[in-house]
Amino acid sequence: MIQSEPVRTLGRRVAASAGVAVFGCEGDEAVLVREVASRLGVRVTLVEGALCDGNVGDAAGHRCVSVGHKTPVEAPVLRALARVGVRYLSTRSVGYDHIDLEYAAGLGIAVGNVAYSPGSVADYTLMLMLLAVRDLKSVLARAAAGDFRLGARGKELRDLTVGVVGTGRIGSAVVERLRAFGGRVVAFDSSPRAAVEYLSLDDLLRVSDIVTLHTPLTGETHHLLDRRRLRLMKPGAFVVNTGRGALIDTDALVSALESGRLGGAALDVLEGEEGVFYSDCRGKDVGSRLLRLQELPNVVVTPHVAYYTDRALRDAVENSILNCLDFESGALHG
Repeated sequence: MIQSEPVRTLGRRVAASAGVAVFGCEGDEAVLVREVASRLGVRVTLVEGALCDGNVGDAAGHRCVSVGHKTPVEAPVLRALARVGVRYLSTRSVGYDHIDLEYAAGLGIAVGNVAYSPGSVADYTLMLMLLAVRDLKSVLARAAAGDFRLGARGKELRDLTVGVVGTGRIGSAVVERLRAFGGRVVAFDSSPRAAVEYLSLDDLLRVSDIVTLHTPLTGETHHLLDRRRLRLMKPGAFVVNTGRGALIDTDALVSALESGRLGGAALDVLEGEEGVFYSDCRGKDVGSRLLRLQELPNVVVTPHVAYYTDRALRDAVENSILNCLDFESGALHG
């Protein structure tokens, strides 16, 4: 645990005696926290480890806590936070499915998320689309082995229909980038907001050559792409997921890929990624589903890194601390 020195506040004000406890913070992120805290005049307590039973005591004396998205924040930890006086929990992520929101509310702990540069995930999403439709995983594997023959022909985005599921800040940024490629773009969202052609989800799946997921994970969107909906997709279509792993029924996806029904998948998030992603798992058991996906030549798996850019990380850190300042000032209410 490292605690910064208190400095003068600028703009928003928070009592120096309160400060913000920042968990799961090391390396470059810790440097950013110190820089932002110094500029905003906030006393911060940095804890390298993710928030857990073993370090929750480091939040004592703080009403506000900032956490990352990598580790679940469940009932026992929330109870411990409430006991030491925490009243606001800010996650340095857009999604907050890793936090038991209902239980937190029952304890009087408000929860907030952050916005960060949508370009980070949007750029990565387009890269995954191109990797998928150009069969780049196989191309790179052959080239690394010294086989430089032509493989399967790729596809051009201008000849394809891309279905964007979820048109919030990130989904809308994906739509904007896709326009430059010249193909057809369709979308589904329960609250349409982008300048794009909207369809029902089932119709989007029927017409799309690529389906990309950007909707929050909730009880309603869990396994949004289930076995039935995957069967609605065009033969040879591709799935891209930079949202949350549980938006897709992974077992159903594996079946559709193994049968040849789908053309491929590019996945930056997976069900059961906790404890695997962000860890060195060389020589360790990563689970049968992940192993099978990695073995498929038409599947690209990356470890939840789409958001990880200089700009997005700075945005997430700064906005998480600003959330805490707003809570302390009364601009946000628990």
